[in-house]
Amino acid sequence: MRTRAIGERQVGVIGLGAMPMSVAGHMPDEDQSIRTLLAALDAGVTLIDTADAYTPSHTDVGHNERLVARALSLWGGDAGSVLVATKGGHTRTPEGWGRDGSLDYLRKACDRSLKALGVDSIGLYQHHRPDPNVPYEETMGALKELHDAGKIQMAGISNANPEQIRLAHAILGDRLVSVQNEYSPRFRSSEPEIDVCEELGLAFLPWSPLGGIGRAGETTGRNAVFAEIAEARGVSPYQVCLAWELARSPVVIPIPGASRPESILDSVRAADLELTEEELARLNG
Repeated sequence: MRTRAIGERQVGVIGLGAMPMSVAGHMPDEDQSIRTLLAALDAGVTLIDTADAYTPSHTDVGHNERLVARALSLWGGDAGSVLVATKGGHTRTPEGWGRDGSLDYLRKACDRSLKALGVDSIGLYQHHRPDPNVPYEETMGALKELHDAGKIQMAGISNANPEQIRLAHAILGDRLVSVQNEYSPRFRSSEPEIDVCEELGLAFLPWSPLGGIGRAGETTGRNAVFAEIAEARGVSPYQVCLAWELARSPVVIPIPGASRPESILDSVRAADLELTEEELARLNG
C-alpha cells in the first residue's frame, strides 16, 4: 500500500476507524471485531484509530482500545509497525457524552488509555473535542506535558477549526502532527482545515469519510456521480469516495470505519484507485 506521513511515521494511505466495533446497537460480537482488525492488518493497514470514549456505555470506558490491543497481540506481524491513534477529552456519563479538556482529566485519561492499550507510550494521542469550559491553551499544554513526560510519542487534535489548529501548532510545535475532523462527500465544510494542515505539514485524518455509521450508502446515493464513476470503473462507490479524498491533498489519510472484514478490505482497495482529472472535476462539481 502507498504511504503518507504522520510526523516522522509513514503509514498506509488508508487507515481503519475502529469505532463501529464499540457502538451500542451496531457493534458486532468480539470475535467478528477481532477478525476485522486482523483482516485490516493483514491487508497492510498500519494506522488504527480508536478512543477511550468508543464504548457501548459509560461503564466500559476503553472498550475499543482493549479490542485493538487484543487484535495486535494475536496478529502474527510486527505490531511495532502499526501506529495506534487514540483520543481523550470526550467523556462518557450515564447521561450520555460530555467533554473535559482539563489538565487533570487528560492526565488520568492518558494513563487509562496506556493501560487499556497495554503500552508504555501511545504512538499518537489526540485531544478529542474542544471543551468550552477550558481554555484551549490549557488543553494544549496538557498534551505538551504528556509528550514531554514520554507518555505519548506524537500529539494530535480533533474537531478543531483553523484558529485552534494554528494555536495548537504554536504551543506544541513539532509535537503536533495531525488533525482529525469530519470530511466526506456529504460533509465538505472541513476544506479550510485541510488547507491549514497542508500549510503546516500536518496530517489530516477525516473521520466518517464514508458518511458515518449506517450512512455510507446514503452519502454516495445523494452524490450520484460517485456511483456512476464506480460503475464505469468496476469498483464500489466507497472506493471512489476514498480515492476522491486522497486526491484532495497529500496530507489526507482517511480512516473509514468497519465492523466486518469485507468492509475494510473493500476500503483498502481505494489505495490503488487513481482518479482522472475529468473524474475529479465531476466529483468536485
